[in-house]
Order: sequence, then C-alpha cells, then structure tokens
Amino acid sequence: MSYLPPSAPRPQYRVQGDDRTIAVLTHLSGLVGALVSVGWLGFAGPLVVWLVYREKNPFLRATSAGSFNFNLSMWLLNVAAWVCLFTVILIPVAVVLWIVAAVLLVVCHVLAVLKANKGEVYRYPLQLPVLQ
Repeated sequence: MSYLPPSAPRPQYRVQGDDRTIAVLTHLSGLVGALVSVGWLGFAGPLVVWLVYREKNPFLRATSAGSFNFNLSMWLLNVAAWVCLFTVILIPVAVVLWIVAAVLLVVCHVLAVLKANKGEVYRYPLQLPVLQ
C-alpha cells in the first residue's frame, strides 16, 4: 500500500478473530518498548509483528507497518536530540525534542490503540514510509 494523503479514502480491512487484540498489542509494544528503552527500541515489537503477519493479514500488516514507521521516526528524533545534547549549546533544543517525542509517542499510541480496538488502521503523523 502506498502513501495516502489524509483526504484519501481509507481501505477497508476484514478484521476477524484475534486481529484486534494483536493490533492493540502491536501499538502497545511500540509504546512500552520505547518507554522501557528510553526511546531506543520502540520499533522492535511492531517489526516482529510485521515480519510474522506481512503475508497473512493485510490489517495487521498495515497496523504494524504504521507503528514501525512512526516509532522509527521517533527514534530518529531521539537521535537528533542526543546530537543536540552533545553540542552543549543546543541542550535546550534537545530537551524540547525529547518532550515533543514523548508527548507524540504517548498520544499517538493511545489513539492508535483505540482505533485498533475498533478494527481500524490508525494513520500516524510524522512517519517515514519504510515498511508498507
């Protein structure tokens, strides 16, 4: 699936069985992984789900790809913050980047969990389209 602008019609997926539960756990794994590893491993859980379900289930593939792409973007934001921290002059910028990343991480993942619970795919903002 390619990039869809926000106004484009969303594809409909057949959600059955445990798909909703796995989708919710995918989003939660990204959030928990990022919080436990201080922003470094948030993409690991969604990547595992994508690797397992990419050929079997289009709904879980789209859910895990979106979560992975968003978490990868937040990881890059975290790296940029660390670079700013080591330049010493940009320490305030690093703090702002960490706050923005933390707020985006929590808010977007909570919204994604709510959408996944309804059987819908959440379109994360600020995601690099690495996985499709």
